[in-house]
Amino acid sequence: MATIEVSEFASTVAELAPSTHVATIAGDLDLYNAEELRAQLAPLIEREHETLIVEMSGVPFIDSTALGVLVAAAKQLRSRAGRLVVASSDPRFRRLLEITGLLAVLVLEPNLTQAVERYGDDASF
Repeated sequence: MATIEVSEFASTVAELAPSTHVATIAGDLDLYNAEELRAQLAPLIEREHETLIVEMSGVPFIDSTALGVLVAAAKQLRSRAGRLVVASSDPRFRRLLEITGLLAVLVLEPNLTQAVERYGDDASF
């Protein structure tokens, strides 16, 4: 019998500037923890002019439900003159965004360093 390993979901949020935060996400993102992800991001996406960088180097798997949470967060931030930036070097994640057309909705940077350099400044709008 095959063993399936499931990565536990974990997240932390750090403030880089008054309107710039980094949410570091680790573990599988799926139907079972999508609501927890949504709750973690909710206070940040309700703010005006917020830049939220979601660092996902520790995410080995994401399903459509969790992807929908990120898309909804990006749209809500955009409606408040903010933005969501995803930092991930995983070529599978980039390919997923490409084939679903979500690169038009989500900003993708290859790592946290580049995301912060490009979008971490409050005045970069």
